[in-house]
Amino acid sequence: MKATRPLEDPNGEAAAAKLWSVYISEAERYDKSLLESWTNDMEGILIFAGLFSATLTAFIVESYPTLVPDPADATVQLLAQISQQLAAAANGSTFQMPVPEPPFNPSAASLACNTFWFISLGFSLSCALIATLVEQWARDFLHKANMRPAPSIRARIFSFLYHGLKEFSMHRVVDIIPLLLHMSLLFFFAGLVAFLIPINIPMAAVAAFILACITLVYSALTILPLRYLNCPYRTPLSETFWSVSRGITKLLRRPRAHTERTLVEAMSHAARDPEHRYERDYRALVWTVKSLADETELEPFAE
Repeated sequence: MKATRPLEDPNGEAAAAKLWSVYISEAERYDKSLLESWTNDMEGILIFAGLFSATLTAFIVESYPTLVPDPADATVQLLAQISQQLAAAANGSTFQMPVPEPPFNPSAASLACNTFWFISLGFSLSCALIATLVEQWARDFLHKANMRPAPSIRARIFSFLYHGLKEFSMHRVVDIIPLLLHMSLLFFFAGLVAFLIPINIPMAAVAAFILACITLVYSALTILPLRYLNCPYRTPLSETFWSVSRGITKLLRRPRAHTERTLVEAMSHAARDPEHRYERDYRALVWTVKSLADETELEPFAE
């Protein structure tokens, strides 16, 4: 007996096509907005990373020679030895061979300065590389998502690819890029302090004070959104600290504490909190009424 194929329902196919079209419209709007924001961020990061790497390379060119013996010093020492030998020969005296100098060792400040600056350059170049890859991945995502015209196939491709973004934590990869750039800047300032120590102590103290202020402000911007969920400031480390605090909360078994997986989920939960919801609704409505310029725009409130 031959297996019979189920009869296709044209009305059902049409209804499904409409449903998939709605899904595609929403998914396309969301994905394009997300990928465009990533692409714009990556373009800005690439420009800054390129300029910063070029500037940092100029500093490294100045500091790198301090890690190796200066050839000019060896030349001066050799000329001085020849001069002493000639003088001894002219006077008929015995020339005493000078005591050999100890092997060259760079100073601690030179080692610290070059270490910090080479780490900074590595972070900056890694940031540029990953930013370039993210731009390529974003274009590849849009290309794959629009390969097929059929609504049902496009919808499944959108869902499949977006699930891949979440499964492989591409959002976190994108968040790592500015973190690398921030760490590169901090290492640059730390190397600048070490570079100035043997040159001028007051200037090194000024640079150290600036570095301490930057570190303090950066730490505050990292921690503030953990305490105040409506705080507009954050850094790439904020999400990491939130995950750590969430893990500690689970260990302490505090049921009343926020246990949302991400800061965005915690913010959404806090916005729906009934304790202060009516106050927020009141402020939103007052702002809406004040911002309306035409009386016809007030009709929805009167209906």
